[in-house]
Amino acid sequence: MSVTNVNQTQSTTDSNTSTTKNTNQDLGKDDFLKLLVTQLRYQDPLNPMEDKEFIAQMAQFSSLEQMQNINLAVTTTQATTMIGKNVAYYDENGNEMAGIVEAVKISSGQPKLVINNMLVDLAKIMSVQEPVLAE
Repeated sequence: MSVTNVNQTQSTTDSNTSTTKNTNQDLGKDDFLKLLVTQLRYQDPLNPMEDKEFIAQMAQFSSLEQMQNINLAVTTTQATTMIGKNVAYYDENGNEMAGIVEAVKISSGQPKLVINNMLVDLAKIMSVQEPVLAE
């Protein structure tokens, strides 16, 4: 039911400059494309990369992009099925909260649930229940 994204932020300080870089443990399509371009840039001109190798790598790149698109579609569908349902979730401080899913918004390329006017990541959802109808 939940999708987690393992992003970490590292800060390093060199002399008077401070840089922050975002590290991800998974290779994405941008990383794959950079690797392919670097490989083409530094290939031996007397022994260029075979057409078959290049086509195979482009097919892998295309497959990776399609899998990411399918993953986004599945998680978005999963999120939209929760609209109107009671959910229990953890807030940003780790406290257990509950509320009704009001809407779904795409934030940073990932679907987020709108609960009590707050954006909640799908990974923070503990349980989903049908709303109790008053008679």
